[in-house]
Amino acid sequence: MHEFSLCRALLRQVEQVAREHGARRVDRIELRLGPLSGAEAALLRQAWPLAAAGTLAAAAELVIEPAPVVVRCTACGAETEAAPNRLLCGACGDWRTRLVSGDELLLAQLELSDFEMEEAAPCASPSP
Repeated sequence: MHEFSLCRALLRQVEQVAREHGARRVDRIELRLGPLSGAEAALLRQAWPLAAAGTLAAAAELVIEPAPVVVRCTACGAETEAAPNRLLCGACGDWRTRLVSGDELLLAQLELSDFEMEEAAPCASPSP
């Protein structure tokens, strides 16, 4: 199941962002997943607890938002939603389209907590 590998790669990215912001815990991870991404939401959810064990995101809620398949027609210029198996223009029906979205596996948002506090420099006492 390559979803486990996807979860591990996602966790590397998540932990890097968390550390850059001084967070010790990740509470929530939101993904956008298109039907043409090659990943299955159910398998990502199944692999998540195993991949996240022992990481900053071990207790994080994984939220997967579906991304629609959107195409731009090269004939009429319209941008419309399409079925994953029929990338036809929804306006004119032409088959000459370019994929705009629907193939993404995107880290959309993170909720971080338990931030490290920077050590305050000792205050110098004013001389009397």
